[in-house]
Amino acid sequence: MIRPMVAANWKMHKTVPEAVALAKRLRDAFPEPGDRDIVIAPPFTALGPVSAILKGSPVRLSAQNMHWETNGAYTGEISSVMLIDAGCEFVILGHSERRTLFGESGEMVNRKVRTAVQAGLKPIFCIGETLEQRQSGATFAVLEGQIKEGLNNIDSGDIRRVTFAYEPVWAIGTGETATPDQAQEAHRFIRKRLTSLYGEEIASRVVIMYGGSVNPENVRSLMEQPDINGALVGGASLEFESFAGIIRF
Repeated sequence: MIRPMVAANWKMHKTVPEAVALAKRLRDAFPEPGDRDIVIAPPFTALGPVSAILKGSPVRLSAQNMHWETNGAYTGEISSVMLIDAGCEFVILGHSERRTLFGESGEMVNRKVRTAVQAGLKPIFCIGETLEQRQSGATFAVLEGQIKEGLNNIDSGDIRRVTFAYEPVWAIGTGETATPDQAQEAHRFIRKRLTSLYGEEIASRVVIMYGGSVNPENVRSLMEQPDINGALVGGASLEFESFAGIIRF
């Protein structure tokens, strides 16, 4: 049985004191390892302080992005080495906002994924289609292309470190959520593609989260689907009560 994961992406929210305060509440509310993994991704400025708060806690730390080089003249960027030094175990890569707002290509995402696994980080690899792509019937073609390009040169050993997040772009921050059936259909397709690439034994163990306006009211119906193994949560993770409600689905 796949161990579920609930991950919080705080995006460009939370000052250091605010991030520390929320991390403390989560740490205190979930002091022992349960039957699901809890991951939080604060902004870069809060990684170090939040890492210190989470020390010894089952709540784990993620970054929201990284560069594919380990160092160099890349003003404004951050490397895998720096993330590990700050206490990160995970890193979100290929988020739709990085792809659409900042022009990240599939090739760039692939370079980041390869660097992350080589450094010992665990990528949360995001894929998903836009509303126009879904309406034109291109959802599966888009997902297949993102998987093929993003996982180029990722072997069966590396893929065991990768968590997937299916995030339909049209459902992120809009209040719209894919129906459980729509989400399950996409998740099933992703798992089938992973089976064809890496075999059933590996694909059956990969965590595939759903991301897109997840909240305490809809999380259970999503998690009841056979190929949905968790949730990547944006806005609803910014307040303790709503995120704790999602964790306790």
